[in-house]
Amino acid sequence: MSNKKNVLLIVVDQWRGDTLPMLGHPVIRTPNIAALAAEGVTFARHYAQAVPCGPGRASLLTGLYMMNHRAVQNTIPLDARHTNIAFEVRKAGYEPALVGYTTTTPDPRVNPAEDPRFKVLGADMEGWRPVGSWGLKMEAYFAWLVSQGCRLPDNPWDIWLPQSAYDEPGATRWPSRVPAALSDTTWFTDRGLEYLRGVQRKPWFLHLGYWRPHPPFSAPAPYHDMYDPAQCPSPVRAASAQAEAAQHPLLRFYVEHIERKSFFQNGRGRACEMDDAEVRQMRATYYGLMSEVEDQLGRVFQFLKDTGQWDDTLIVLTSDHGEQLGDHHLLGKIGYFDESFHIPMIVRDPSRAADRTRGSVVQAFTECVDTMPTLLDWLGLQAPRAGDGRSLLPFLREGATPEDWRTEVHYEYDFRDLYYSAPESSLGLKMDECSLAVVQDEHYKYVHFAALPPLFFDIRRDPAQFVDLSRSAEHAPLMLSYAQKMLDWRLRHAERTLTGYAATPDGLRSRR
Repeated sequence: MSNKKNVLLIVVDQWRGDTLPMLGHPVIRTPNIAALAAEGVTFARHYAQAVPCGPGRASLLTGLYMMNHRAVQNTIPLDARHTNIAFEVRKAGYEPALVGYTTTTPDPRVNPAEDPRFKVLGADMEGWRPVGSWGLKMEAYFAWLVSQGCRLPDNPWDIWLPQSAYDEPGATRWPSRVPAALSDTTWFTDRGLEYLRGVQRKPWFLHLGYWRPHPPFSAPAPYHDMYDPAQCPSPVRAASAQAEAAQHPLLRFYVEHIERKSFFQNGRGRACEMDDAEVRQMRATYYGLMSEVEDQLGRVFQFLKDTGQWDDTLIVLTSDHGEQLGDHHLLGKIGYFDESFHIPMIVRDPSRAADRTRGSVVQAFTECVDTMPTLLDWLGLQAPRAGDGRSLLPFLREGATPEDWRTEVHYEYDFRDLYYSAPESSLGLKMDECSLAVVQDEHYKYVHFAALPPLFFDIRRDPAQFVDLSRSAEHAPLMLSYAQKMLDWRLRHAERTLTGYAATPDGLRSRR
């Protein structure tokens, strides 16, 4: 390893934490990622701190819990006073580059937008140099398709519809209309490689983002039939949608009222209306989209090896959030179940100090807010005082869990009506009452709601979380202790953030 220190931060979208071969997934094949894990460390119990994309990525890139950054939905701007990874690594002379997107709406007080509408697809977080952003409406990607001789339909997004005689709703066995050579996954990879070819002589920092396996669940050939639906796991769910919905009012709302009619779900209807075969087909396509990403990552890894940069580059592979994928009769990233919050985390440290831990799997609880301090620690930079995470470098260098490491994981979800649904009107809640927070450890999981009944699960006996113990008199004292844990957590981290700002006189973070 030379004195040159590069960082490759790979963020895939909507990738469940249990869909990794090194963690025992029975179907998925990802040899390039498995090879990366063999040279790095896999964090088996790594969690996003918020969903959907915007809040999750805000926590990932600022190192803050959602209760502190307050970008609680995709439509909520991120306050400009908060720093992020890009601003911090600039202190070491890097010009951090972004391929993909961050789903972050900038603070309009500092960056007034020409188009004030919801920036879900193309908004670029401040501090980054965009070198492969596809724009607010994917216009850069669509323009590239045209330049490659692709004839776009009247609605360009229809390129992801299946190649069937009719627009087949829901789970599909047909390939998408766009070929793999022209897919968004290939396009992002090409943009990343273009950037890397131009910066080989100096240290670089690249955030390489992929949209997949985010819906629509329609994969290009040959990935559309790479996996046999019959071999894919069945959904983990109650015997009926009615039985599932009985667990909690929020779950009842999602099971009974949420219909997926948008382009993003590639279909119509509710998850509870999908039979076992349909869910298996959806999962086969989802895994195919993962394999497409993993093949493209192979191109990136090979480039680093061919150019002699492999052993100068820290590589982090993670995601913004998970996906219900039919479990608990749900689709998307919603609610309080692990499927939405459990995400992958693999870190390959090229230094010799990490040789003893290569190929290991860490079972300690880790969180996406740990990403920023880990990257800064590896670069020799100090993490901001306001941050909520901790560096994972001790796991990579020492191979042991620090004595004072967390024994639980926390995450939050804001379900107010902004874009996707209207729960408050159905549940009789005010907008500020539409929130939940979770504390989960080796044994129990407590879900606290601002204005709805709590939930309490014994996850050793009930790992799928079907049996709510919150009304059990026997478990009442124990549940109270977990509520106190959550209060302690909120007080500790709220205090840290309030005392950690380096604000300008006008209250906003100074521009660097």
